Amino acid sequence: MSTKVPQNQDQEIDIFQLSKSIGGFFDRLNRSIFRAIQFFIRNWITVLVLFVLGGALGLYLDSNKKSFKNQIVVTPNFESADYLYAKIDLIQAKIAAGDVDFLSTVFGSSDRIKYIEIKPVPDVYKFIEDKEQNFELIKLMAETGEIKKVLEDNVTSKNYTFHTITFTSNQEISEKDVVEPLLKYLNNSDYFDAAQKIGYKNLEREIAQNDTIISQIDQVLKGLSSTAKNDKVVYYNENLRLNDILKTKQKLILEQGKNKIKLISFDKTIKEINSTLNINENKVVNGNFKIWLPLFFIFIFVVISLFRRFYRKQLALSQANQL
Repeated sequence: MSTKVPQNQDQEIDIFQLSKSIGGFFDRLNRSIFRAIQFFIRNWITVLVLFVLGGALGLYLDSNKKSFKNQIVVTPNFESADYLYAKIDLIQAKIAAGDVDFLSTVFGSSDRIKYIEIKPVPDVYKFIEDKEQNFELIKLMAETGEIKKVLEDNVTSKNYTFHTITFTSNQEISEKDVVEPLLKYLNNSDYFDAAQKIGYKNLEREIAQNDTIISQIDQVLKGLSSTAKNDKVVYYNENLRLNDILKTKQKLILEQGKNKIKLISFDKTIKEINSTLNINENKVVNGNFKIWLPLFFIFIFVVISLFRRFYRKQLALSQANQL
């Protein structure tokens, strides 16, 4: 005949076993903490030596392994974007190859710069401004759902106005020591030197010619105004003619504003817009070796000690079993 244990008694047994397990867990935890304390007390000299050595080595690495991020925003004129990208790729290849002579001619030192790259500054509005073919291309790609791909495409992105040259250095740099020599190297091209001179003169001529046309338009408007006052009648065809003249003048004024801004950057093939230097890269270990190395050395020492203890214990058990 079977005997059923009451449900409330089962619950009391479960609670008792649970509390016993929890108590056993805390007892084991306390013993582990106590053994850890004993371990560090027994080996305090070794731990102290490792801590001091790790701290000293960390201080040395922190003072010699700094990394700074630097950025130069430039605009390539006279269709020199491909030339600019090729030059930056060449510099990076020389850095990877450790070409001391080449890097010294560019930066004045062979070990300052550790990495360099160039990326466009996306500006779709500037990309399609006054360029009907670019606008039609964007419209076509938007219809096929590939507009993002086109805007990020290497061929398209090189046609953006501004580009960012980013490079890392192992020390703080100055505009005079690094940026100016780099820009001098990038602008060292006989072909683009000639293109720059011609392009600059052409733009000056265009500005002067537009000023002359605007002045002539003002004279025509002045004559039309005088005629209207004398005749006291404004004819329909004259209104149309006046509207066309005013639209032409407005277009020329807008064009002149853009040309005068463009003239500022046309004195160089690769024109620097601005630069941001010596941004301290905030990596996990950068500048913190003096903290991480002592902890790492002590961790390795603890792991080795635990391994030795485990090995000795297993060796003793193995020898005991053989007896």
